[in-house]
Amino acid sequence: MPVAIIRCLALGLLGGAVVAAMMVILFGLSPRGDGFEHARLAALMLLVMGQILTVPIGLATGIVLGVTQPARTPGYVLGGITMVFGILVMMQGWATSDWADGRPSGIGDPDGESGLGALAALSGAFTVAIALIIFIVRSIPELSQSPTVRSRNAPPRP
Repeated sequence: MPVAIIRCLALGLLGGAVVAAMMVILFGLSPRGDGFEHARLAALMLLVMGQILTVPIGLATGIVLGVTQPARTPGYVLGGITMVFGILVMMQGWATSDWADGRPSGIGDPDGESGLGALAALSGAFTVAIALIIFIVRSIPELSQSPTVRSRNAPPRP
C-alpha cells in the first residue's frame, strides 16, 4: 500500500506544474511586473496553487489504489523526474526569497513574496524527499512487497 501512495504522491506533486500551465493557458494569467523575477514569482505562485489541488487528489488516489490493486514499484524514471523537478522548484523558491528580501524589495508585500518563496522551497524539498524514497524503495526489493514476475519461457531456476 505505501508504494502506491508514494507513486501517486509524486505524480500529484508533478501534476501541480500541469495545473499551473493550464491556468496560464485557460485564464491568460500573467505576471504583475516586468522581468524574469516577476515571471518566476508568478510561476511559483501558480505551481503552489496547482499542488494544493493535485497533491490531495494524488494522495487519495494512492490510498484507493493501494487498497484495491497489487503493489507496483515506481520506476527510476519517475524518481529521476521527481528529483530534478524538486531541485528546480527548491532553487527557484530560494532565489525568489532572496529577491524579495533584497534591496529594493520585490513587488507588493515583501513578506508575502518571501513566504511564497519559502513555501515553494519547502515544496521542492518535499519533492526531493519523495524522489529519494522512490529510489530507496526501487533499489531494495524487500521494501516494495511486489512479487517477482517471471516469463513463461524463462528457464527454471537451479
